[in-house]
Amino acid sequence: MGILLGYDVTDESSFNNIRNWIRNIEQHASGNFNKTLVGNKADMDERKRAVPTSKGQALADEYGIKFFETSAKPNLNVEEVFFSIARDIKQRLTNTDAKAEPQAIKISQQDQEPEMRRLLKNRLAVGLDQMMRSQGYILIQEN
Repeated sequence: MGILLGYDVTDESSFNNIRNWIRNIEQHASGNFNKTLVGNKADMDERKRAVPTSKGQALADEYGIKFFETSAKPNLNVEEVFFSIARDIKQRLTNTDAKAEPQAIKISQQDQEPEMRRLLKNRLAVGLDQMMRSQGYILIQEN
């Protein structure tokens, strides 16, 4: 549902591969994904930096995606990246659900009561699942 495209700010070749990765995602991945560009090792001395922040931001702007610079060593912006993409995914899914057309279901009078119970049970399960996921839980159903 979300893809973090990472590169090393001290290695220009890793940055140059981003376009290839985006092209591969667009060609081979099915579905809609939130993408975020992440330049790692942002804590490194400026003399070791091969990719300036402005270049990373320009690439992200070109593709219309978010951009962060991070560093795992001092834990710089690491949580922020994951929280950001999680919020974006949640927002996209919420918007998709809001736009979904209601489905019409035809049932005969004799099947109405059991069918309505089944539909209600399914709706409650979906609602509970969405609520739990929004709170960071995953609902696992055993058969």
